[in-house]
Amino acid sequence: MIWRSTTFRFAALVFLFQIIAAAVLLFGPAVLLRSQNHADAVAVAETMRDDLLDTYGNGGLPALTRAVEIRASRRVERAAVLLLASPAGAPIGGNLDRLPADPPPGSPYTLVKLKRSGHAEPEAMLVQSMRLPDGSVLVTGTVVESERQVLDLLERTSMIALGLSVVFAAAAAFLSTRFILGRLQASVATLGDVRAGNLARRVPPDDTGDAFALLGSEVNQALDRVAALNDELKIATDTLAHDLKSPLTRMRAALDRAAQHVEDPLAQPFVDQALAESERLLAIIETALSITRAEAGLGRESFVPADLSELLETVAEIYSPLVEDQGRAIVVKAPAAFDMPVHRQLLDQAIGNLVDNALKYGAGTITLSLVPDETGATISVADEGSGIAPGQREQAMRRFSRLDEARGGWGAGLGLSLVQAVAHLHAGTVELRDAGPGLDVTIRLRGAVRH
Repeated sequence: MIWRSTTFRFAALVFLFQIIAAAVLLFGPAVLLRSQNHADAVAVAETMRDDLLDTYGNGGLPALTRAVEIRASRRVERAAVLLLASPAGAPIGGNLDRLPADPPPGSPYTLVKLKRSGHAEPEAMLVQSMRLPDGSVLVTGTVVESERQVLDLLERTSMIALGLSVVFAAAAAFLSTRFILGRLQASVATLGDVRAGNLARRVPPDDTGDAFALLGSEVNQALDRVAALNDELKIATDTLAHDLKSPLTRMRAALDRAAQHVEDPLAQPFVDQALAESERLLAIIETALSITRAEAGLGRESFVPADLSELLETVAEIYSPLVEDQGRAIVVKAPAAFDMPVHRQLLDQAIGNLVDNALKYGAGTITLSLVPDETGATISVADEGSGIAPGQREQAMRRFSRLDEARGGWGAGLGLSLVQAVAHLHAGTVELRDAGPGLDVTIRLRGAVRH
């Protein structure tokens, strides 16, 4: 899953909201309980302090001392914390052995850990110190040890629960994204098959009525329209081939006959030029029709198992005289034999176009390579010339595009377009790469491999 993808963001959003909800539900009550416990303990301590101060106001220090001793000895007030000390800090009465270092007199109730008389261990308690008019110090408070232990246990339990929530949130995010991807898989698989040329594939019917069902319905309607247009294209291309090729063929035959009977030597070059142009026009129409048919997926019914190694050897043998005339060499790098179903005629033409380009615009040795793999094969044609600049490669693949009109020749800019269309017919791709030096045109073919 790519982190920038919408799927990843959706999963992250689900995970984040799950964690936030779990944290609020787990720690919110604990925070409220801790706050309420603190308020209740302070209220109890303040009530006791106010009662003692009333006693002090009515009877002075002796009455306060007796009240402190009585409260400190009462078993019903087991959580009470009391200490009455002299101005010098010596204990007068209560259940603390000494004045606490913190908080200083006059501070609000503060949580400290102190040991009461008769207790073996220090306890958590909220205490407050205040200095009386005669200079003595009164410490009041209440023990909150048991409440703190319960709250600490609750927090530890909440932390464990939060850890489990992280696991469950991750699982929920993963399962939700898997569910969405699963619902989209039928549409994605259908479009992939259509891209590969199976125009009859459709998204399976879905009666849920949700957005995914609507998407599948729209995809099917779009594919129905594409199929109709493809049928119309097939009819149009067949008609175009019949309406254009036939008169052009007849025109070429008439020019051939005229060339045989021309008597004026000055007219002969013009007749020859007309013959060459008619031949070029026929080749352009034939190539354009081949591209259109291949891009539309027409011709897969003509796939037959072919030895691609033998195919490259045949192409190299055909072009060897032309290559040798230029003082160059053509070599084949391929396994002894490798069979796979292909459209032999179009693949021959595509590789021939690449060799033609290497002869016209390249230099050095021309290398034909075949690399089989588990899903198909890769055919490449490389030369040692100047190549094509990276910024011009996309333009080079366009139909009727020529990079350099000054190169001359009578090409129509359809060579690489035909190669790309043939690769598409074989569910593959074409890539232009640097050969270091030169240009390496790689055709990726995919299909049922037969060794």
